[in-house]
Amino acid sequence: MSSSVGFWPNGARLAVSVSMQFEAGGQPISGAPGPVSDPISPGYPDLPQNSFYEYGVMEGIPRLLKLFDKHRIRVTSFMIGEAVDKHPEVARAIVSRGHEAGGHGRRWQNQYLLAPDEERAWIADGVESIERATGARPRGYNNYWMRGSVNTLALLQQLGFTYHIDDLCADEPFIQELAGGPFVTVPYTVHMNDIASFDFAGFSPADYEQQLRDEFEQLYEEGADRRRMMSISLHDRISGHASRVRVLDRFLIWARRRTDVWWARRDEIADWALRTREVTPTIDRLPVEESGLPGTSRTPLATRRAGDGLRGSSNGELET
Repeated sequence: MSSSVGFWPNGARLAVSVSMQFEAGGQPISGAPGPVSDPISPGYPDLPQNSFYEYGVMEGIPRLLKLFDKHRIRVTSFMIGEAVDKHPEVARAIVSRGHEAGGHGRRWQNQYLLAPDEERAWIADGVESIERATGARPRGYNNYWMRGSVNTLALLQQLGFTYHIDDLCADEPFIQELAGGPFVTVPYTVHMNDIASFDFAGFSPADYEQQLRDEFEQLYEEGADRRRMMSISLHDRISGHASRVRVLDRFLIWARRRTDVWWARRDEIADWALRTREVTPTIDRLPVEESGLPGTSRTPLATRRAGDGLRGSSNGELET
């Protein structure tokens, strides 16, 4: 195909999708990672670290929502169930402005070693929290640190999800055929992710701004003859700081000058991928246990015994 017509709605040359993780209040009370690097005794409430997370709901999300309003873009917010339970008014504010609510688990813990019945309940519990607070049912999912189990995609499809984002292999959406039919991957990002970028020693907001511009320009150029998608990942407690919002503002002022760019929620991208199967790649993978990549398991869900899962520890990890 020699033209970008048909890749995205209205002949857009590039799709840009912004995600804003809502995690404040979903972290363990002791042992959560953050800027206070001095170790704390296991199980003792980490007061300053928790206040760092609380910044996300008190300052970060309100500031980011104003930024999105200013530039008339809609984003996807992946929400931790316990964060929503503690701050339902924040979840409602996000959805009321036209942003998408995505699932992000029950709390900030690994789910990949849970037995299938426990993992299903873990996912569903977070969904119920979001529905209770906002009236919206999530259609997309993001695991803690992207690490799903060998059963996660099958469970998500059974629970009515359309897509997940926990795959870093592409700059465009793709489809996998699961037992229940087509399931979309709307790829995530690490290198355009504030949780990674701002943790690098010597990496500044100005560096991040240049990286955003370079990513945009390269993908826009490639979009002349390939379907291209740019992913930007923000976190409530990280990108919501004043100086970092100013960086995002400058980038958006610059990028929004392009009129042939689709600024889309991830559910919109997933739906478009399904409607345009003729230009959406379908990826066939070996079972997860062989490929090491997100997909389907070679072991039927029913063969794993409920109760084989793990319990949470005081530092937020899962232990046997």
